[in-house]
Amino acid sequence: MTVLVIDVGTTSLRAGVVGREGGLLAMHSAPFAPSTPFAGLVEFDPTAMAAAVLDLANAAIADIGSTNVTAVGIATQRASTIVWDRTTGVPIGPGLGWQDLRTVGECIVARAEHGLAFAPNQSATKIAWLLANSGDLDRRDLCFGTVDTWIAWTLSGGEAHITDHTNAAVTGLMHHDASGWNAAVCDTLAIPVEMLPTVVDSSGICATAHALSGAPPIAALVGDQQASLVGQSCVRPGLAKITFGTGGMLDVCGGHEAPVTANRSESGTYPVVAWSANGRLTWATEAIMLSAGTNVEWLRDDLGLISTSADSHDVAASCDSSAGVVYVPALLGLGTPHWDYGARGTLLGITRGTERSHVVRAVLEGVAHRGADMVEAAEADSGLDIAVLRLDGGMSENPTFVQAVADATGKPVEVSPIVEATTMGAGYLAGAATGLWSSVEDTAQLWSPRHAVEPKNPSERSAARNRWQRAVERSLAWIPELTALDF
Repeated sequence: MTVLVIDVGTTSLRAGVVGREGGLLAMHSAPFAPSTPFAGLVEFDPTAMAAAVLDLANAAIADIGSTNVTAVGIATQRASTIVWDRTTGVPIGPGLGWQDLRTVGECIVARAEHGLAFAPNQSATKIAWLLANSGDLDRRDLCFGTVDTWIAWTLSGGEAHITDHTNAAVTGLMHHDASGWNAAVCDTLAIPVEMLPTVVDSSGICATAHALSGAPPIAALVGDQQASLVGQSCVRPGLAKITFGTGGMLDVCGGHEAPVTANRSESGTYPVVAWSANGRLTWATEAIMLSAGTNVEWLRDDLGLISTSADSHDVAASCDSSAGVVYVPALLGLGTPHWDYGARGTLLGITRGTERSHVVRAVLEGVAHRGADMVEAAEADSGLDIAVLRLDGGMSENPTFVQAVADATGKPVEVSPIVEATTMGAGYLAGAATGLWSSVEDTAQLWSPRHAVEPKNPSERSAARNRWQRAVERSLAWIPELTALDF
């Protein structure tokens, strides 16, 4: 018994097969980067995405045989938005990526005129934009979907118009407790509720994948960060992961009690649905870093201090410390806990003796300290103690960086055996729905980290964190006009 997982990221597509023992038995992938026709616009072709997903999925099935695939799980980037004709299945415009900023003005107007707090990365104003620019169409004949909805529609041959709680809850269109679509908000944005998909459990049989060989059942839909949480077996309260990719996302598993609001908490985190099963929701606390691996790319592509991202480890490891150099990774502003879009990257402590290795190490340590910021914020807002951190994402392969995370947070760090744990998470959710495991919580026993590291020199952590906070203060409000924005 195996699970086919379709994993749609921001820049790549993957189809993998997860076995009963929790390992990957097959994997096929292809790049699928969005386009940026103008600054701030991030688009993709939904039809091309669907065709590529089908090719990858059938290739993965061919590796193991269709009779061995018992279910399909779907993990996707969140809040990216597609609107299509219900009859023809043809999109009415481009897919708008979650990074797309064309609706910043609409978000500001919605807050000022209606008291509605939308962020431009949510789906709500993206749907409104697509409708406003679609011409004279009967909106009741249209379907909206995030990427999970679009892929399920594709696999089911147009039978299933569905999403799950993890994806629906970040659209900006649900009630704060994820109990259903908020008709009043939809009405304010002139979005017919009939356009919206049916909300189903993250773990549960919800459709049939007629487009795939053997027509296996679709048994899981889940957003990428929640998939990473489950994929690293963080399925009990207090278990937490950070994904260090282009950006960074911390999620800590909580309980079943719904939050009193969907708005940002005092320390800059958000409540999110971790997963749903058997009609019951499990919640999580999420913290966000706007740029993580982007800073290593800056070292490589713009400064030319390293040739490859992997070189950052070797160069940083060639010195024992950053020699007093501190870097604040605010290339796109600062997320949790500050939420200052006008903050900017800051490099401090440079002397005539500063060398290339010191700067590279400072960049890795700066990203690690941002991870520590997120941990402290999540603990404060959730009331949970994070005893151990689990790490995945591209930066988790960098030993110097992983040690820096342990040192900055003062926590033991366990590194995921799979760099992108999203695939495993969707596999676990689908497997729990079809009997491979007795429940989602039962997958806790499958955790086996690639390796673990302990913090070094804990007595020095307080001084390092104090110096870090002073550096952050100097990075804030560099562009006051952007600092004034509040989403």
